[in-house]
Amino acid sequence: MPDDAAAARAAAEEESAFSHPPVDPDATAAYGGHPDQVIDFYAPRTTAESPPAPLVVVLHGGAWRARYDRRHITPFADHLARAGFAVANVEYRRGGAPGTETAGRWPDTLDDVSAALDALPALVREALPQADPRRTVLTGHSAGGHLALWAAARHVLPADAPWRTSGPASLRGVVALAPIADFEVAEKLNVCGNAARQLLGGDDGFAARRPYADPALLLPTGIATTLVQGRADLVVPQAVAESYADAAAKAGEMVGLTLLADVGHFPLIDPAADACAVVTEEIAQLAW
Repeated sequence: MPDDAAAARAAAEEESAFSHPPVDPDATAAYGGHPDQVIDFYAPRTTAESPPAPLVVVLHGGAWRARYDRRHITPFADHLARAGFAVANVEYRRGGAPGTETAGRWPDTLDDVSAALDALPALVREALPQADPRRTVLTGHSAGGHLALWAAARHVLPADAPWRTSGPASLRGVVALAPIADFEVAEKLNVCGNAARQLLGGDDGFAARRPYADPALLLPTGIATTLVQGRADLVVPQAVAESYADAAAKAGEMVGLTLLADVGHFPLIDPAADACAVVTEEIAQLAW
């Protein structure tokens, strides 16, 4: 159990990250018929004469649970736009009705992320002409970090997976922030109340569905990948990211792992935190 000081620091970090008012997008487009099948677009805060900006695709966290939607990460999306990026903030179907604690909807959550990324090039051309989709970086926080890693690995899914693609996505890379990147380790540590097990349908589905959803089993991807992780993270502990990096190395792929001292779970997406500047720099290194 965390000591009182660590728990207090984590609570203060969470309060800071959620203290920023939501930022409305410049445009919103649907990629399906469900109300959650939408993408918000943020134009880069640059001059009209600026060249097209790299596109950052953001996948929010919240343990794939309904009560956490994309609004909580809009200050981070706005921060990236102010740093000169074009931003696409993806919503997707999550678990249960608002107010319930069920994590994820199988297969709807993965259906939506797959469909959103497939529709993104056409939607970007219409809604965000300032973007250069040839320089696309995927990022996501916590459960959204899982989704970013998973989306970049669709070409190595099992052959019978409905989301499998014939080749790797056209990405500059992935920056996964405190991701739920290894389901076996996450379950041993009871991450987010065994959210990964819930996402896969509980005990009955966990073993059978892991090969279709667990990033640690979908390696190597051949896509540049960096994980950013706070050493003081009490929500998704450092061991989860380290296990994914180890699995990548065993598969012959080097994955970057940036560990931040005295940083917990939420500063990575908090525009007021120094850790958010580190995240922005990691994205820039891949995108520019």
